[in-house]
Amino acid sequence: MSDEQLSRAPVPDRAEDDAFFPSAYSLTKYTSSKTDFDGTTYPKPYKGGKWKILMIGSQERYLMMKGGEFFSTGNHPVEMLLPMYHLDAAGFEIEVATISGDPVKFEWWAFPHEDEAVKATYKKYEKQLKQPKKLADVIGEGFTAETPYLGVFIPGGHGVLNGVPFSKQVGDILHWAQANKRFTISLCHGPASLLATAVDSGKFAYEGYEMCVFPDSLDTGANIEIGYIPGPMAWLVGENLRKYNVKILNTGITGQVHRDRLLLTGDSPLASNNLGKLAATTLLEAVEA
Repeated sequence: MSDEQLSRAPVPDRAEDDAFFPSAYSLTKYTSSKTDFDGTTYPKPYKGGKWKILMIGSQERYLMMKGGEFFSTGNHPVEMLLPMYHLDAAGFEIEVATISGDPVKFEWWAFPHEDEAVKATYKKYEKQLKQPKKLADVIGEGFTAETPYLGVFIPGGHGVLNGVPFSKQVGDILHWAQANKRFTISLCHGPASLLATAVDSGKFAYEGYEMCVFPDSLDTGANIEIGYIPGPMAWLVGENLRKYNVKILNTGITGQVHRDRLLLTGDSPLASNNLGKLAATTLLEAVEA
């Protein structure tokens, strides 16, 4: 059967009422058994032992759409694990947390099962991903200038729209990162997390920034037409970021990445390798300065 003969109807998820996985056809367009990892290594990794990365994952699988149906989603495995590979290879310890402390949920249908770099990263961090820290416990009594996170990494996948953009804890961490000259790393739908800085009438921390984000035009068009998502989204990432004078640089998904001050972003899963390299080299330069 050719790709064009595959069904474009979203696939029912038998674990939840009115919930759906992406269509068989859409997966041929959006997933692959391997990534574009190019074998990049870091001959002089960080060995200082102080600086770490805080990775905030998504703990909820079901994203409610505008019509009330659910998208069975989570974090995109390539968007999470390939940047983690680069940061880990560059010598930075990564701590995994979710808002609730529940396991990270993956869009497992997008896992590249023939990609050795991604598989090795998943295996190394599997215990943390299944038993992450609770974000409130990570924060404790608050972050200070001595808190050893050099970067905060928030990967995408539609699942990040559950909770993360509305979490005051996430917003407080991102405000802290900016105030203390720490890096924020995100891609695809992950930059929705930046909206958390405006929770409870807070000041949006990225006013006027330039960034790469998954295009709203795909979530309102092709993603529905090919059955990747089961209907219109309840809200759109780019539309909401633009309310704060954010300039979104990309119109499509080509693997584009961008740095604006201490914010590193990428446009889609296709940017995972590029963003990982950008993050690793940028952070290594920072600790060597």
